[in-house]
Amino acid sequence: MKVADKSLERLKSTLKLEFRKGRGRKIYQAVEILSRKLRGWVNYFRHADVKGVFEQLDGWIRRHLRKILWRQWKQPFTRAKMLMRLGLPEERAWRSATNGRGPWWNSGAPHLNQALSKKVFDRIGLVSLMGQYHRLKCMT
Repeated sequence: MKVADKSLERLKSTLKLEFRKGRGRKIYQAVEILSRKLRGWVNYFRHADVKGVFEQLDGWIRRHLRKILWRQWKQPFTRAKMLMRLGLPEERAWRSATNGRGPWWNSGAPHLNQALSKKVFDRIGLVSLMGQYHRLKCMT
């Protein structure tokens, strides 16, 4: 069994709406709403044997959340300060904060992937599709 392309597109369009609303919310609130939707979706498709789709969606969702945070930080000073707080060296944080590239590019760049790793989103409470999938597979 596999996840139908239409189902995947429907999920992505639903999540895109939530990402747009997430710009004015705290990241914790956005993650809480997303987690409910993702948990239900993975429970529905738990019998599908397509790990690749779940891995791809996990990365896509985390990238969108990084984009939201990058936009919320707005100013280069705030971006550099937050990157340093998340563990980046000062020089690298300043180069990243002032690179002049857009939010989508930065959300996929190594500096944000290092600062906002999967562990950070796990601590915030984001449901990992692959984690849920493995947990559900072990139960059956």
